[in-house]
Amino acid sequence: MSVLIKPIITEKMTSDSELYNRYGFIVNPAANKLQIKDAVEAAYGVTVKKVRTMNYGPSRKTRYTKTGVQQGKTNAFKKAIVDVQDGDVIDFYSNL
Repeated sequence: MSVLIKPIITEKMTSDSELYNRYGFIVNPAANKLQIKDAVEAAYGVTVKKVRTMNYGPSRKTRYTKTGVQQGKTNAFKKAIVDVQDGDVIDFYSNL
């Protein structure tokens, strides 16, 4: 099971990483906080202080078209916010 799926690179997470040493990741929904901590430390070589997780459910939408009612939903995902020790930095752009 791969724990880390992808990092979250948005304007809000970039400012949090610069100000508070917080980084966001989309993670496997079955992963717990200890597994997320170990995966981040192994992948990026940093020391993790704290992990916070959030489960996002799917957004359901209904459209009325001439062929009838169309129903759909987005994917559910789990997000983790990782606090890193002072002095440690994760560089997402070094692998490009």
